[in-house]
Amino acid sequence: MSMSKSSKMLQYLNYRMRITIQDGRQVVGQFMAFDKHMNLVIGDAEEFRMVKCKRTKEVKEEKRTLGLLLVRGEEVISMSVEGPPPIDENKARKAPASGPGAGRAAGRGVPAQFAASGERAPGLGGPVRGVGGPAPGSMQAQPAASSAPVNYGRGMPPPGMGMGGPGMGGPGMGRGMP
Repeated sequence: MSMSKSSKMLQYLNYRMRITIQDGRQVVGQFMAFDKHMNLVIGDAEEFRMVKCKRTKEVKEEKRTLGLLLVRGEEVISMSVEGPPPIDENKARKAPASGPGAGRAAGRGVPAQFAASGERAPGLGGPVRGVGGPAPGSMQAQPAASSAPVNYGRGMPPPGMGMGGPGMGGPGMGRGMP
């Protein structure tokens, strides 16, 4: 089964990693993010480098605290795991304790004084007059109009068309010249 490079990297997010850079330095810190160019974001980063003393010719390791670090992907040579992700203390505290406990119904937010008395709590009394919906007068029955109704159906033909259909003859609709 083949895994993509992205999914291989995802499994190491939040791990403590050691990154080796092209110039020989090593960075140790929490692996927080990466992108398609393999740029890395490292938290709580510490840099380690080997330094030669000019007089004594001995090599010693220097440590420097960097904090939050962005490493360009071009510079990365290797990555190795230093340690597992840190345990989140907040999640550990929120874990439910096992064993018997007291169960109580949730009150759905209605204060006890209103629940016992049968009154409605403020804001739960129903719609407020004048807020939303049409104006009160627009929903009242309107008095009937006194003018004659307008006929939009198939009553009389338009003026000048006569009473018959095409070819039926009628006033002003004869065939040919008079």
